[in-house]
Amino acid sequence: MYLKSLEVHGFKSFANKLTFEFHDGITAIVGPNGSGKSNVADAMRWVLGEQSAKQLRGAKMEDVIFAGTQMRKPLGFAYVAITINNEDQKLNVPYNEVKIARRVYRSGESEYLLNGTQCRLRDVQELLFDTGIGKEGYSIIGQGQIDKILSSRPEERRELFDEAAGIVKYKKRKAAAEKNLEEEKQNLVRIEDILSELGKQVLPLEKQAETAKKYLKYRDELRNLDINMFLMEYEKADSALDDICKNIAIANNSLESAKLGFEKSKQKYAELEGQLNSVNESIESGNADLSARKVQLNSYENDIKLLNEQINAIHQGIQHYKEQMDGLSGRKAAFNRELEEYSRQLEANETELKKLCTAKKEGEAELARILEKTDNSEKDIAECRNSIIELVKEASECKAEENRLNTLLEQNNIKKAEFAQRIIKNKSDAALFSKTMESQKDILLDISGKISSAKAADGEFKKALEEYNRESSSLNLEHREAEKQFHIENSRLTSLKNMAERYDGFGQSIRRIMEQKDRHSGIIGVVADIIKVNKEYEVAVETALGSSIQNIVTDNAQTAKDMIQFLKKNKYGRATFLPLTNIRARKERQPDGIMEQKGVIGIASSLVQADDRFQELVQYLLGRFVAVDNIDNAIALSDKYSHTIRIVTKEGELLNPGGSMSGGAFKNSANLLGRRRETEDLEKTVKELKNRLSRLTDKLADIESRKKELLEKSAASEKMIQELILQQNTAKMNYDRALSDFNANEEKLAQIHLEAGETGAKNTELIKALEQVRLKLASNDETNKSYEDKITLLNMQLEKLHSLENSIIQKNSDLMVEITSLENRQSFIAENASRIKHEITQIDSELAEASENSRNTDRRIFEKQQEIERVKAEIEKSGRETGNLAENLEKKKKEREELSEKHKECLAQREELSDLINNLDKECFRLNSQKEKLDGKINSFADYMWEQYELTYHSAEALRTESNLNFESMKKRIEELKGSIKLLGDVNINAVDQYNELMERYGLLTGQHEDLTEASEVLAGVIEELDTEMRRQFEAQFASINKHFDYVFKELFGGGRGTIELVEGEDILIAGINIIAQPPGKKLQNMMQLSGGEKALAAIALLFAIQSLKPSPFCLLDEIEAALDDSNVGRFAGYLHKLSKDTQFIVITHRRGTMNEADILYGITMQEKGVSALVSVSLLDADDDDGDVIK
Repeated sequence: MYLKSLEVHGFKSFANKLTFEFHDGITAIVGPNGSGKSNVADAMRWVLGEQSAKQLRGAKMEDVIFAGTQMRKPLGFAYVAITINNEDQKLNVPYNEVKIARRVYRSGESEYLLNGTQCRLRDVQELLFDTGIGKEGYSIIGQGQIDKILSSRPEERRELFDEAAGIVKYKKRKAAAEKNLEEEKQNLVRIEDILSELGKQVLPLEKQAETAKKYLKYRDELRNLDINMFLMEYEKADSALDDICKNIAIANNSLESAKLGFEKSKQKYAELEGQLNSVNESIESGNADLSARKVQLNSYENDIKLLNEQINAIHQGIQHYKEQMDGLSGRKAAFNRELEEYSRQLEANETELKKLCTAKKEGEAELARILEKTDNSEKDIAECRNSIIELVKEASECKAEENRLNTLLEQNNIKKAEFAQRIIKNKSDAALFSKTMESQKDILLDISGKISSAKAADGEFKKALEEYNRESSSLNLEHREAEKQFHIENSRLTSLKNMAERYDGFGQSIRRIMEQKDRHSGIIGVVADIIKVNKEYEVAVETALGSSIQNIVTDNAQTAKDMIQFLKKNKYGRATFLPLTNIRARKERQPDGIMEQKGVIGIASSLVQADDRFQELVQYLLGRFVAVDNIDNAIALSDKYSHTIRIVTKEGELLNPGGSMSGGAFKNSANLLGRRRETEDLEKTVKELKNRLSRLTDKLADIESRKKELLEKSAASEKMIQELILQQNTAKMNYDRALSDFNANEEKLAQIHLEAGETGAKNTELIKALEQVRLKLASNDETNKSYEDKITLLNMQLEKLHSLENSIIQKNSDLMVEITSLENRQSFIAENASRIKHEITQIDSELAEASENSRNTDRRIFEKQQEIERVKAEIEKSGRETGNLAENLEKKKKEREELSEKHKECLAQREELSDLINNLDKECFRLNSQKEKLDGKINSFADYMWEQYELTYHSAEALRTESNLNFESMKKRIEELKGSIKLLGDVNINAVDQYNELMERYGLLTGQHEDLTEASEVLAGVIEELDTEMRRQFEAQFASINKHFDYVFKELFGGGRGTIELVEGEDILIAGINIIAQPPGKKLQNMMQLSGGEKALAAIALLFAIQSLKPSPFCLLDEIEAALDDSNVGRFAGYLHKLSKDTQFIVITHRRGTMNEADILYGITMQEKGVSALVSVSLLDADDDDGDVIK
């Protein structure tokens, strides 16, 4: 067995996934300080189960996860796995390779994996017992632990020697056995306490059981007497109820006849009253019409008078209109002549005004042009003078610039020659660097391409694996939920079936009878077995059935008789039987129209399903009940039918004839009717869940198979990527070095070119600037001369413009005076013309009005005369109609008198019938009250029986017993029994069953007490055997370790003596261990007096001694030789090489002597800050080339 590989990803500084492959011999891990070498030891310790963050050089377990750098984000998990070759089967598992892995997430979740399967830390620890491998063994020695071996107290060293002696597994077993023994003792104490407590309860409970038996005897006798009295009182009340019902029927018939006669009388009275009202209305209408006619005649006569007066007034107004029209015509002719004169004057003035305005506009336009030309000339003169001043300044500046540019041009020509020499040298260096860089680049690109391809393939594997993991997790969750639901539903189904088979919820007598069902074919079952009900109506039907639900249905009366004899013989109690041959349904007739009432569902018997042969029985049990949806509708229905029907609601309320109501909750809450329906539903559900579980299991198996295949592919891909990354690191460093040299040379050459270019550009700019300065001086002279000529010409033009401007201004002033005068005259003439037009319009209006009035006078006189003739005709017609109306009115009055006589006779007959109906109503009410009282009495008896014994009348009838006692004797005996029950005081009716259960439990606990006593003795024996074996093995192994320690000590120190001793006076299994070291030439002394190097070498000697005695498969040493000098390092490395024949060593070291003895070297560094990586030999500070294998 040996360590094959270590895989780390996301652990501390190992951000990338790295794999360390180990072989026989010594593997050394080297690198600079802070590169992450010791994180390899921490990873090994962590994967083997280390739980202390402090031992891993952290504050909390989350610190082992890669925390990120400036360039990288933190990771969400840490993963470490070790692969152990187990071909020799030293580990007790049937695998040739064992992979132990541990993963932790930032959320705090963690897991252990054994060959890819989740397991517990305990499983890993038990697998590695007595192998020397583990966080507490001697296979991993970290920094500082060497010194701790010697500086610790003697008892603290014990753990190391226990592991070396191979007694750790015995100690673990002993601890487990002691824990079990302690638990057994505690259980024994608890059982003894319980037995003591139960012993105190036996005697009191026995007395309570005797009292309960007496109570049950009295109660059964009282029950029988109560039932017989109930039946006698019920039958007596029922007989009286039948007599009252007959009398009610007679009274109801008489009442119906009287009501029918009353309705006919009422109808006749209504008809007469309607006729009388009609006649009265006709008379009132006639009187109103007659009065209206008289008023209308008076109105016609007044109209004629008014029309005659209007005709006289029209004749008087005709002469006035003629005089008015003549005066208005004369005034209009004078105004027209005056208006014509004003119009002629306006036209003449308008023509003159237009001419003057045109002349004025022409003068203003000419003046504006002259002024614009004057302003422009003045501005041009000023600009020319300013330009001449600027040209003089520019000429002096240009001459100074010309001298400066000539000096700069000479300096730049000297620099250009120097740059040409430097460029030639740099180009030759660049060719050499470029060739080296290109060769290294090709190597790097080739390796990078291979890595990208491999990573892409590995990414696809991981992506597929993540998808499978998600799918597997989802299916596992679904499988667990389905399995949980299956067990819950299956348990419920089993429980329901058991309850149905045992008839739980039924009386003892019922259960005893149903046990005989297989022996007696005539037993069909209880009522609950033969009917089916929708879940919605179960409560209603069970309430209606009451105790009848537990009645036993038989094929005939003989079977029922045999079963009654069976109950009597065995004293099992009483039961009600329903022989199918004897049962006949009652002819229950429900009131008409009740099915159409609000909330009514139907007759209770219609809500159940049963075989045809049970229909008579169903009708017998449920045909009397009306089912209603809720209690409000039930109360309304009961009130409507005077509390004469039995009503049951969906929620279980019961309304009895007479008005009594039952409701609330039953003492027994079991739903006997729903039990079979619930069982069938559960069977379907369980079957569906079972099929679903089977499908999920198949899916999970398929996914696990595909996951295993992907894991194998992914592992091969990762191994290849790791090898390529090592090659890439080396190639990249060579390329980076060549690239750096090439870039430095290119930067230098670019700088030279830049400076030379800047100089050439500067020369060109200087030449151009010099030419521009010279051209500017020549242009300046020419421009100055042109400006002086232009100023002379502009002054001559300006004098001519000023003279023309003055003459135009004078002419415009004269035109303005004439225009103002004409405008004032026009305004005066227009106002007079407007006034005259207004006067003419008013005269025209008055003439039109006078003419219209004159024309309408004759027409109006004719219309008034026509209106007088029409009114006279209306007066004649209205007189004739008034006479006819008075004659009809007299006839209607005579008809009214005849109808009044008939109306009085009908009213008297109606009052007689009303008195008869009132008397009959009172009689019906009296009889119904008596009926309700009897109904209430019967229901009270029934309620008493139901509340006390949950029995209906029919159930009680089946329990009737023969008795010689009369009613009064029964009543007296009942009082005696109640007195006897009262004298018993408080009775624990369950005491009999409790007493039996107590005795059964007492016997069971006594047996358990004996078992626990025996188990404690066995555990004590096991502990004693373990102690004996541990003492024997530890003594032998301790002596061997002591011997080997002395031998190794002398080998490493070159002499001297090393000894280990147990602390005297302590048990060998817990005693501390003292280490005594005497280097050569020194006296035996305390370990604390040794130097640091001597302490380290002594501790190493002890570890090597243990390894020699009991080699561990592999051992990791983290810089344990750091305190040794070079000569001691050589001896340490030599002895280490000797031990490597039996043990595989992984050494983290800085010392060259140790490296020389290594078979394989791993180098760790941080090329990227904060991220550890494997590098090639070119990074190692090794001067020798002795053929070491380097990865």
